[in-house]
Amino acid sequence: MAVQAGHRALLQGVCRLVGASSGCRTHVCSGTGWLSSLPGTRHYSSDPKEDLLVRHLEGEDSGIVVVGINRPKAKNAISKNLVNMMLEAVEDIKNNNKVRSVIICSLVPGIFCAGADLKERAKMQQSEVGPFVSKARALITELGNLPVPTIAAIDGAALGGGLEMALACDIRITSNTAKLGLVETKLAIIPGAGGTQRLPRAIGVSLAKELIFAARVVDGAEACRLGLSNHSVEQNKAGDAAYLRALELAREINPQGPIAVRMAKLAINQGIEVDLLTGLAIEEACYAQVIPTKDRLEGLAAFREKRRPQFKGE
Repeated sequence: MAVQAGHRALLQGVCRLVGASSGCRTHVCSGTGWLSSLPGTRHYSSDPKEDLLVRHLEGEDSGIVVVGINRPKAKNAISKNLVNMMLEAVEDIKNNNKVRSVIICSLVPGIFCAGADLKERAKMQQSEVGPFVSKARALITELGNLPVPTIAAIDGAALGGGLEMALACDIRITSNTAKLGLVETKLAIIPGAGGTQRLPRAIGVSLAKELIFAARVVDGAEACRLGLSNHSVEQNKAGDAAYLRALELAREINPQGPIAVRMAKLAINQGIEVDLLTGLAIEEACYAQVIPTKDRLEGLAAFREKRRPQFKGE
């Protein structure tokens, strides 16, 4: 199955590919009890709902992991179950050296993630709210700390915690019809999973204040103009234009030296939080990590022999 057709099938609920760091890559087709009946399929939760599906792509796309949120009845809202599933998925990815990039997307047309599950939140005791928000914040922090490039493919609404999840990714790609906003002040609360910190770092302090204070929602094209997304693409009939652009970008990243990409991300992420001299020292330390690698020698050999390098992450 071609990747493009495969993603559209995912959106339509026809056939899915589930995988984990154990190497399990199983074609799973829909139907009653289809997931639980397959041997070797990794479950991220004991909950029977399929709130999260993870695909490890194969062939030339090996190394690309697609994490798909799948809560159509709740508009992909962030529930306790989804947080637990995503934490385990992120942990699996972090410990898998074969992963080269991650795409976070939605399997529900028109929605990326609508933020917190307010119906579930309304049933929580006041004493439960703080710990849940802390766990959601920890999830988004762990997502931001993944050592490989992460791309948020936003084909629909990314509101509140949904946008905070996207902000934790290295790169955001929006369809022109996507809607993005930190809308918490409408509920007399503030963004609680990094939004007040990551949005100013992405678009500047003054603009971030304006968007948060006014609970403003912008479309994908405006998000790109503001610097909130890297690219805005025209939505297609299948509703997966941002995903397809994200896949193109992941394919650009895939052939590069994986250790070098990881070290570049570490140098940028740590360096941007400190003064320039300290940042340069961080860069030097990260550069030192790539010098003894076999991949560096392979890159030099490939350049000399005028061929494409075959990096192995060693």
